[in-house]
Amino acid sequence: LATGSTPIGMYKELIRMHREEGLDFSLVTTFNLDEYYGLPPEHEQSYYYFMQENLFKHINISPHRVHVPSGLAKDVRAYCESYERMIKEAGGIDLQVLGIGGDGHIAFNEPGSSLASRTRLVALDEQTIKDNARFFEKEEDVPRYAITMGVGTILEAKRLMLLANGKKKAEVVAKAIEGPVTSQITASALQLHPDVIVVLDEEAASELKRKDYYLHAEKMIQEFYGD
Repeated sequence: LATGSTPIGMYKELIRMHREEGLDFSLVTTFNLDEYYGLPPEHEQSYYYFMQENLFKHINISPHRVHVPSGLAKDVRAYCESYERMIKEAGGIDLQVLGIGGDGHIAFNEPGSSLASRTRLVALDEQTIKDNARFFEKEEDVPRYAITMGVGTILEAKRLMLLANGKKKAEVVAKAIEGPVTSQITASALQLHPDVIVVLDEEAASELKRKDYYLHAEKMIQEFYGD
């Protein structure tokens, strides 16, 4: 699962479906992409807190099936290896929800991250720190490190779903989808995956050169595959 403002609407709909339509989460297992390093889970800007407030406490998911990277891990290398191991022991990830940063990063895989990278501790890019400062009292309060799934980890999911909205994301979305695969835009690695769903509003899709073709292809898929 992903955090940030983009997936909140999706989480609200899942909560509605649970309350009004009986959508059952009792057998669902989740793995979050990342967490700020140094923040305790009860911190209001931790991603653990975000997930509790925006999804988990509103549905019937077992706490034992919820996995958010620990921002307080002492032996970071061993912890990251154990997170990878837990994903494998759960049978891998069926659906990985993703957002995209203003510089094209997915999770906290900043520009220059290896496209084969695994779960690890990373230093946050200055642009990411500036972008996330709005969630803190001041920029100096934004953590400088995070634990994140790697690009290689993400690409092992059976299906990926990338969410983006707003004009600010239009240029980087176009680069990620239609540009070359490059470690400078880690979201471009999604081009290498055989099963990706991209969900955009009109503004986020406005820079795509092949937008009309994608809409045509979507109709074809629905007609022939019903998926």
